[in-house]
Amino acid sequence: MKSSILAAAFAALALPVHALDLEKLTDQERQIFREEVRSYLIENPEVLIEAMQVLEQRQASSQAQQDVTLVQVNAQDIFNDGYSWVGGNPEGDITLVEFVDYRCGYCRRAHDEVKELVESDGNIRIIVKEFPILGEDSDKSSRFAIAVKQKLGAEAYEAANDALIRMRSNVTDVTLRRLASGLGFEAEPLIAHMNSDEVSREINETRALAQRLQITGTPTFVVQDEMLRGYLPLESMREFVAQKRG
Repeated sequence: MKSSILAAAFAALALPVHALDLEKLTDQERQIFREEVRSYLIENPEVLIEAMQVLEQRQASSQAQQDVTLVQVNAQDIFNDGYSWVGGNPEGDITLVEFVDYRCGYCRRAHDEVKELVESDGNIRIIVKEFPILGEDSDKSSRFAIAVKQKLGAEAYEAANDALIRMRSNVTDVTLRRLASGLGFEAEPLIAHMNSDEVSREINETRALAQRLQITGTPTFVVQDEMLRGYLPLESMREFVAQKRG
């Protein structure tokens, strides 16, 4: 923070950093300099705000460039891991990947909007990656969803995914049995499979991928070669997809 303010101070005085060597200033010159900086910033506080905005823009640009590299290096595991659910148009010209946690408020907010985006567009391939990070209920929800996918297939998983994201009660064997019954699934084989090695392996591999991608929150989206870290409204998502199509 101090270095950012110092850089802003040089900008405020229209002096390049290399034009003034603070180490060579006398105590009197240093004091005069400090007073001039303070006086200028008090009279022109908007300059410091502008300088901080430039710094934030540069940091965001650097993060975006780093994300492109991370996606390229991990592309196979992101787009073709062989186990994540794939929906939408399998031959779509845009692939959208979502890392989701069923107990995440912003994931719940994004759910119907992502669904609307995919259905209304008609040319988007969507991949959902189970990424439970918000505690035991998150973990149990993802384990149930993966068990459904592994035991009953992609169509059943889509129904379970939709039901779990809307579920507001605590996630217990009782509530999961009730949910399974409501979807027309036999509950006991699914409950029994939730803690299997096959389910655990899928969760662990996705967590390892998220760590490599430096993903720490949900929802996180990967769209082609870029990452969107956090919730984005439907219209903004549509604009972003349009930009990726060029």
